[in-house]
Amino acid sequence: MLFAVLLGIIAAIFIGIFGKTVLRMSTFLPTLIPLGLFSYFLSLLPSVNAHGGLAYHYSWVKSIGVNLDFNLDGLAILFALIITGIGTLVFFYAGYYMKSYDGKERFFAFLSLFMAAMLGLVLSDNVITLFIFWELTSISSFFLIGFNNHEFASRKSALQALAITGLGGLFLLGFSILAYFNTDTMSIQEMLHSKSVFSEGNFSIVLLILLLVAAFTKSAQFPFHFWLPGAMKAPTPVSTYLHSATMVKAGVYILLRFSPHFEGLELWHGLLISFGAITMIYAAIQTLFRKDMKSILAYSTIAALGILVFLIGLGGDYAITTALLFILVHALYKAALFLVTGIVDKYTGSRDVSALSGLRRFMLPVALAGLIAALSSAGLPGTIGFIGKDLIYESTLLHPGIWLGLTVLAVVTNVLMVYAGFAVGIKPFFGKPYRKETPVEAPSIFLWIAPVILAALCVLFGLLPHLAEMWFIKNAANGLHISSPPYLKIWHGFNTVLLLSLLTLALGTLIYLVWKPNQKKAQFIQRFQSISPQAMLTQLVVLFDMFAHFFTRITQNGYLRNYVLVIVVVFVATVAAFFLSSPLQLLDFKSQTPIAINDIITVAIMVIAIAFTVFSQSRLAAIAGLGIVGYAMCFIFVFFSAPDLAMTQFTIDTLTVILFVLVLYRLPKYLRLSNTVNRWRDGVIALVFGGLITLLVLEVMMARRPGTVSQYYVDNAYVLAKGKNIVNVILVDFRGFDTLIEVVVLSIAAIGVFGLLKLHIKRNEK
Repeated sequence: MLFAVLLGIIAAIFIGIFGKTVLRMSTFLPTLIPLGLFSYFLSLLPSVNAHGGLAYHYSWVKSIGVNLDFNLDGLAILFALIITGIGTLVFFYAGYYMKSYDGKERFFAFLSLFMAAMLGLVLSDNVITLFIFWELTSISSFFLIGFNNHEFASRKSALQALAITGLGGLFLLGFSILAYFNTDTMSIQEMLHSKSVFSEGNFSIVLLILLLVAAFTKSAQFPFHFWLPGAMKAPTPVSTYLHSATMVKAGVYILLRFSPHFEGLELWHGLLISFGAITMIYAAIQTLFRKDMKSILAYSTIAALGILVFLIGLGGDYAITTALLFILVHALYKAALFLVTGIVDKYTGSRDVSALSGLRRFMLPVALAGLIAALSSAGLPGTIGFIGKDLIYESTLLHPGIWLGLTVLAVVTNVLMVYAGFAVGIKPFFGKPYRKETPVEAPSIFLWIAPVILAALCVLFGLLPHLAEMWFIKNAANGLHISSPPYLKIWHGFNTVLLLSLLTLALGTLIYLVWKPNQKKAQFIQRFQSISPQAMLTQLVVLFDMFAHFFTRITQNGYLRNYVLVIVVVFVATVAAFFLSSPLQLLDFKSQTPIAINDIITVAIMVIAIAFTVFSQSRLAAIAGLGIVGYAMCFIFVFFSAPDLAMTQFTIDTLTVILFVLVLYRLPKYLRLSNTVNRWRDGVIALVFGGLITLLVLEVMMARRPGTVSQYYVDNAYVLAKGKNIVNVILVDFRGFDTLIEVVVLSIAAIGVFGLLKLHIKRNEK
């Protein structure tokens, strides 16, 4: 299993290095990767059916519980087969579609990497590895969306997608860590046994919010939806794979995976229903005002994702099973429509549905695939989409309390989805010929075979729904502990659900026949762009950028004294907050070493030297005062039986004084560069800083804890390092690399100082 997950990463590295040689032999060779993985997971389907799931464990960072644990249950294998199955068709399609593109080896490398990341995501049974693969999907999709990096729009869309989905990754990381601390396990399956932590614990609301934000950003839920239409700047195979069948469903996957944890929590159901409903209605309406085929598909994808979130929010066996079926339904028809769109764009140079028509005469197989996919998206009997639509309506009708409102929302959304499917899958192929003078070239079979296969599966599962139920839906439902999933069947009888399905088809077809998208309507919807979530977020980014510039000017203005001031103030505030939040423990001075006369004299010398340094009018005199402070510290080390530290302090202090003298000797005469107010401010901050450090040291001295670390060095200094001086042994043996790095840093600093001393700049040089 580990090799299956990592195969895409291995292939990405191989293609990245030897891609030109491999693709020179055949651009279809990368197709073998997803095809092999699809065959592998298909072979495991009987075992999953028999045992309910297969668990795989591989140790990784065992000390902190981060392992490469994989769980191949019904839900995971549903997604794995979609990822690898549609991936096979997309890789094959891209083998011809990307044939003339420059950098196609880079394209296939990132596509393989993305496939591996998605497989790792849906198979992971460890929340930290889930997060790692989650972020890997964002990174790989960034490179795929921005594949045409010579175009500003592609780069902007890639950055926007990375920013939004990356934000969700931070929330998922927070969820993972908090869930671990509350359940004491990183295993997702073991967390199921701690359901009360998610639905009743003190952090249940925080866990819920963190998970929802992560899922909403990835699955383009309102108000994070706007990155998805922008991502359509990517080549069509990318749009097909990432944004209809796989990546955008990653958020839906984690909602489904953790739905048993939150089942019964009212806030969970309320938020999912609300955001899902807003997303699906908003996006479905947007399809009416779009002329670009990929733009229509993008917003209809957002609407479909809204439906999935809406169904998960409804909860219960019926609605969750419906969501599982709709994942398959949407993946089949939407991937087919995207591939059809890519063919139309490649051979006509246009994706404008208001201008395209009659293409069936030049590309009949493509037209048939588009027609069947559009009918499945509309829910015509005989397609898998019909069964999916019926189950959606049954789920809303079965919901207690507000079933009428939920059903109306579902009907309105599906009516507009009918229009969107017809506009992309039917409009370009029927009617008058697109070009009367110059016929359109017939597309290659290597392009249209993939959408035809997907369209055929829409019909196959529509006529034989028990196959989809037996292979996918039943296993996935068992993986989510659904005890009584509904049976999939072609005929539900004459009932309310059938009436709603027929009404959806009729109204959707009517809108398709009456509504004609044009430039005027597109401009109308643009009037509301200023109040859209994208515009608001853009303004927020601008304000944040302004604040960043202001904050940088204040804290990073190029003056070292200002940097030190900021660091000290923040430290003082932090330590002060600690002392204010906890009672101060007074030190028992009677139990400490008595203060001798030599201690008093040494401290007095230090105080006089510090005062001399602060009020001195000469740099050299101030350096001499600092040297006296350092030498006084050497005496303190000697008094407390630390001669080695005293010698170290003496050596370093002497060297520092010499370096300061050499550097400052060449500077201009001492100048006052601060006013009286600033000097008083700095003096007060210095006194407060010193006082807090004193209190902190006293607090540490009162904290009598078992010295396990100290005892380790005492026990092992001579045994392991053959040295009796514990401090020297720590520096040379136990922390040898640390000491080596310190020596290197000091050496670099010494070289820099030497260079400055030897630097001679002429007055006329700028």
